[in-house]
Amino acid sequence: MVDLARRIAAEKENVERALSDLKDAMERREKSTIELAAIATFLHNIYNGIENVLKQILKAKGTKLPKSETSHKNLLEISLSTGIIPEQLFDQLYEYLTFRHFFIHAYGFMLEEAHLENLANDIPGIWSEFVSSIERFRQTLNSTE
Repeated sequence: MVDLARRIAAEKENVERALSDLKDAMERREKSTIELAAIATFLHNIYNGIENVLKQILKAKGTKLPKSETSHKNLLEISLSTGIIPEQLFDQLYEYLTFRHFFIHAYGFMLEEAHLENLANDIPGIWSEFVSSIERFRQTLNSTE
């Protein structure tokens, strides 16, 4: 479990950096396509970090990770069903999963500033809740060993 804690700490550090960069990008007065693309990239990075943490926890539990076209959705569902994240957080993260899909398959000029602002404004609180959830879950893992 020490190795798991170290890997989670590394992901948390990366997400915290992306959150800081996102904050800086959001503070820009004028947001051209370039700034919007940067904001979208940071949101994508943060969500990827969340997925990476979930994968590490599931691997440590010996849970087989999904490998299919719906593997990202399945990852969230497994995390919900195993108690790593609560339902409310699942619903919130699902919105970022759908954004992730859009981000990967769309073009930068298709980004909508209002939608990005909503996602960017909500992600610090969601990240905080996510960190609390994984810490609670890790404590239950440690108590069963």
